[in-house]
Amino acid sequence: MKFSKAFRLAPLVLSLTLAGMSHAQTLTSGVDKAGFDSSVRIQDDLFSAVNGDWVKKTEIPADKSSYGAFISLRDLSDQRVRTIVDELVKQKQKPGTVEQKIADFYGSYLDTAAIDKAGLAPVKAVLASIDAIKTPKQLATWMGHAQGSFSTPMALGVDTDAKDPTVYTAVAWQGALGLPDRDYYLKTDDERMAKARADYETYLTTLGTLAGDKDAAATAKAVLALETAVAQVQRPKVELRDPVKNYNPMTLAELQAKAPGLDWTAMFDAAHLSNPSKLYIGQPEVAEAVAKLLADKPLEQWKAYLRLRVLDESSDVLPKAFRDAGFAFHGTAITGTKEERPRWQKGITELNGALGEAVGKVYVGRYFPPAYKARMQELVQNLLATYKSSIDGLTWMSPETKAQAQDKLAKYTTKIGYPDVWRDYSKLVVKAGDPVGNRERAGRFEWDRQAVRVGKKVDRTEWGMTPQTVNAYYNPAMNEIVFPAAILQPPFFDMAADDAVNYGGIGAVIGHEISHGFDDQGSQYDGDGKLRNWWTESDRKAFDAITAKLVAQYDGYEPIAGKHVNGKLTLGENIADLSGLQIAYKAYKHSLGGKPAPVIDGYTGEQRFFIGWSQVWRTKTREARQLQLLTIDPHSPGEFRADGAAVNHDGFHEAFGTKEGDKMFKPAGERIRLW
Repeated sequence: MKFSKAFRLAPLVLSLTLAGMSHAQTLTSGVDKAGFDSSVRIQDDLFSAVNGDWVKKTEIPADKSSYGAFISLRDLSDQRVRTIVDELVKQKQKPGTVEQKIADFYGSYLDTAAIDKAGLAPVKAVLASIDAIKTPKQLATWMGHAQGSFSTPMALGVDTDAKDPTVYTAVAWQGALGLPDRDYYLKTDDERMAKARADYETYLTTLGTLAGDKDAAATAKAVLALETAVAQVQRPKVELRDPVKNYNPMTLAELQAKAPGLDWTAMFDAAHLSNPSKLYIGQPEVAEAVAKLLADKPLEQWKAYLRLRVLDESSDVLPKAFRDAGFAFHGTAITGTKEERPRWQKGITELNGALGEAVGKVYVGRYFPPAYKARMQELVQNLLATYKSSIDGLTWMSPETKAQAQDKLAKYTTKIGYPDVWRDYSKLVVKAGDPVGNRERAGRFEWDRQAVRVGKKVDRTEWGMTPQTVNAYYNPAMNEIVFPAAILQPPFFDMAADDAVNYGGIGAVIGHEISHGFDDQGSQYDGDGKLRNWWTESDRKAFDAITAKLVAQYDGYEPIAGKHVNGKLTLGENIADLSGLQIAYKAYKHSLGGKPAPVIDGYTGEQRFFIGWSQVWRTKTREARQLQLLTIDPHSPGEFRADGAAVNHDGFHEAFGTKEGDKMFKPAGERIRLW
């Protein structure tokens, strides 16, 4: 699952069955045999045995770069939101109401005829503001004002202070690039990435030509060279996973002295973050290097960069030639997608980003019965209780560190379905027929909502995802696990199915999110969300020795020819998969109360647990998209998430009787166990 971690991605064990249901009633197995490949034994490849026939027969839809359990649920969520919004669009809404804002935001995005007719007029003002830049200070001011609307080489933000998680602080972070990652610029010996660079240069040239640049090809080369220089000084993705290295508090004056090439005061002022009392820099050496580039490279080169960034990031709300060029690059070239997603579905994504909680409030009223939330709360408590007992039984951790771990676990907060406090959109202005302006105002609205919080108390009611999001996350600063409503349905949670597949599905999801608090990153935060070392030195060494084996295991996986999984980049998610599956299995076994599970569809309960786990990862991905994900995504590909965790699980080997010679067999002494 794209289970996320929000760094801007969970008493008595109870049954999963709904209130009023019992095992005396007939429950389905929850096993989808239609996806099975009978030519593959589970003992050789759990993922392929359970999903192989589905993989063989399923064509990835032309408008998608991958397809599977997650994507199909996201399609369902989008369809449901569309139903809600279509009803609002058909009715006349009172001006200023949230209903009017939803209808006009969505309707404006869908009106491509009006977008085509408007031409470049909607972005004329922002392009003119770039043309008007005459000094380095004005460049810094422009970048500050752009926060929340457009990408800049250094990005500002507002976050929980890692050393004082009760307050918000201002942050500066290395910015986004036009290509997916620095590796796309720097790996000159990789043919796939070389092609992506060539496609990017072509795209930049097209954007410039469409905007009237008579020397668009030369401009594109200059901008690509500038971005390459920025990429060279950025930290790699793996290094960005170190929360201690990313926490560098300093004053604005100290930042200015350290990185004098950029007028940081002008940038912060324009971003409405004037003289913040709290400030930390994620990557000081990057800030220093980028500031030097801003001072050393010609101003006109930076202005050309900003123009093309604006055109790129606005391409889907500009005339058809821009939209086609944007899809040809971002869709086909980078992810291998054959056709664009339907405009209505892109509009739903856009709407969810701007007014997501307003839509989500209606969504949960229709599609998330109160009983679901109540049952999920019970299940989370089951998994937390199991985790508690598991910590007690650890052989590699000292009593001193165990006590700290238990303290952290006891302080977990759980959020299920939807927020208790809904976001207020009364100050957001949405105008009919103005998709570019609506997007910019929505970005500015969200930015200003966050900017005013610097130095203020952290809002612990806030959610980082909307209810209609098919995902879940752990936030270390809040020490919370969060499960939006849209993920609480099959194949993750099936109310009509026997408990086994549900524990293998949503149970492992819960265990996964709980485990993020104890992965290589989350374990550096204590129970109050403070970045603090609560480990003894020997326990941390023991932990690191175990996780090094996990890195090596995943480094060995090769999803596409010549490209391996990055075991260090994916370590946190692999730890959460491994530990979550182990905890969920223990919880399932406890739920049986010492009685054997029923055999359904020819499978024992223990076998159905692991089949349920594998079904969750049913997915198929285009090669170009796989290359992108291997470079930027902290999650391993689905087939290796299914097999990689199961191969280390004693319960899997017992359930299916693996033996030497089976491809999934791993001697008991070599299995990796953590929590």
